[in-house]
Amino acid sequence: MKKKAILLLSAAMVYGIANGLSSEQIGLRKASLENENKVNLLEANFTKLQPGESTRFDRAYENAPPLIPHAIEDFLPITRENNTCLSCHDKALAASMGATPLPPSHYYDFRQNKSTGDKISDTRFNCTQCHVPQSDAKPLVGNSFKPEFKNEQLKNHSNLIDVINEGVK
Repeated sequence: MKKKAILLLSAAMVYGIANGLSSEQIGLRKASLENENKVNLLEANFTKLQPGESTRFDRAYENAPPLIPHAIEDFLPITRENNTCLSCHDKALAASMGATPLPPSHYYDFRQNKSTGDKISDTRFNCTQCHVPQSDAKPLVGNSFKPEFKNEQLKNHSNLIDVINEGVK
């Protein structure tokens, strides 16, 4: 997958340069691909609210990783040995903490095709690999996508472990 993405990016660059476009004109960043100094980051304000104080956004689509509705600065860095997120979101603690519990897919080892029981899977400890804090960032490009959910509950909960093999033969 990574090799395919690199090939596609390379092809786009070659095509653009062959047609008189500079690397600054290719893509959304409008800066040279070889130099990060001219990259202008868009302004975005991330929530400063603490856990339990904010309103969650619905998922972007069914089984999409939900956005984190609270500040996370005090929880970083997240490591296998030190994951503060689990102190509220572990399935054994979430109800008593008023937090959303991790879904069953986080307690399943897809490489070994077996449950990890009450222990989070070794591949799921890095929460910010999939989950990002909510912000007021404006979209870089227009988007008319409207998600469809099988039921209302899936706007805020995952059933990925139940449907992961749908359509696979």
